[in-house]
Amino acid sequence: MSEIVVIGAGVGGLVAAVRLAEAGHRVSVYERSGAVGGKLASYERDGFRFDTGPSLLTLPQVFDDLGLDLRPEPLDPVVRHFFPGGAVLDSSSRHEDFLDRIDAALGPDAAHDWARFWRRAERIWDASWESVLQRPVTAASLARLSWRVRDLAAIAPGRSLRALGRRYLRDPRLRMMLDRYATYAGADPRRAPAALAAVPYAELAFGGWYLPGGLITLAGALRARCDDLGVRIELNAPVATIVAGRRVHGIRLGDGAEIRADVVVSDVDAVTLYRDLLPAPGQLGALADRSLAGFVLLLGVRGESPELAHHNVFFPRNYDAEFDAVFGGPGRRARPAGDPTVFVTRAPDPAVRPAGHEAWFVLVNAAPQGIGWAQVDWRRAGLAEAYRDRVLEVLDARGAGVRDRLLFAEIRTPADLADATGAPGGTIYGTAGSLLRPANRGPVDGLFLVGGSAHPGGGLPMVTLSAHIVADRIGPAT
Repeated sequence: MSEIVVIGAGVGGLVAAVRLAEAGHRVSVYERSGAVGGKLASYERDGFRFDTGPSLLTLPQVFDDLGLDLRPEPLDPVVRHFFPGGAVLDSSSRHEDFLDRIDAALGPDAAHDWARFWRRAERIWDASWESVLQRPVTAASLARLSWRVRDLAAIAPGRSLRALGRRYLRDPRLRMMLDRYATYAGADPRRAPAALAAVPYAELAFGGWYLPGGLITLAGALRARCDDLGVRIELNAPVATIVAGRRVHGIRLGDGAEIRADVVVSDVDAVTLYRDLLPAPGQLGALADRSLAGFVLLLGVRGESPELAHHNVFFPRNYDAEFDAVFGGPGRRARPAGDPTVFVTRAPDPAVRPAGHEAWFVLVNAAPQGIGWAQVDWRRAGLAEAYRDRVLEVLDARGAGVRDRLLFAEIRTPADLADATGAPGGTIYGTAGSLLRPANRGPVDGLFLVGGSAHPGGGLPMVTLSAHIVADRIGPAT
């Protein structure tokens, strides 16, 4: 039996703790905040409850063997898309139904193109699932993939998601929809790898799901499972340092206490790990490409909005102008997008809002908190309030005006997420923009990485897979 310390009680850390405890190890989790879940969090006010992190569950099968009491409900549509010009398209996890909906909303040529793209996306998914997502990426695994010529051709190394969309999709609205999936990984579709076509495939082939009571219930289920297995969870216990030589020896807490460990599993952002907890400048060099952050409004709304689905996306006329704004570039600083894509989640769940009301979670892509050319200082006086008003104006212009029905509008900026979770700059997905993330095995023996900044990436299913990979690498107690 090994003594294992997990740093961080996000979903990746909690799943790793469950798997390792099931394997017979003694596991302790140290979390800097006062709650488990990490970015999977919630906020309650006046009878309203908001998921302030993930709001859509995909690939629920990755949780099947964890002994959790989850009852996910399928969503149809998975997402309702509102395009410039008035077209509305509901996505479906039933492929033939989705093709019929595309035909009705955008025309038969668009449906034909999506069917062709879908065959390619399936090949990308199959290659990614087999060779990348379920195992650590090593020189040996990449060599195996290189010998599988068909899989390598499917993933299309060197081609961007934008280029893949232009190859298959003639309708600019379908291209816009595909581009959005790059933002699921916090990336710019013009530079994101074509392999991210696996993301829409996973969402639409396996469905989008909701947990009654909100996705925050997943954090509670993981905490309950940890308790059942005897995992020790210490809250309000920030870790200051990983104690290590050639291998890890334990951790030192912020109050100076030292905890011995045979193995340390880090569920903090890789930048925080290699900058603060185990300084490793050589590892930091590969982490300069950060993901998007998000500007969030939590709206208490009177009345109901039957024209909206559970998840809704309102697209701008010029998507590239938004990407130029939030990512910045040579000669131009990042800034809040003037005409952004707006994501609105409003769960028709009586557990999350008073009768006759709705709880709206509104998300806009945003540059991270900071003062560099690719960042925005969201703490600057008046900026958050001014941008709140701008986002509400955009909703008005796109036919989803809500200002005359508001009970309250809470603001959450990237600076707030950075403060709450320790995510550098308030980035949602950690390092982004390439297929490969930092390795799950650290540079010293006994150190392992899980979570959105490690392989295979961000989002609930990916961080869960990272925990499965690490637990399998550590193995059962001997």
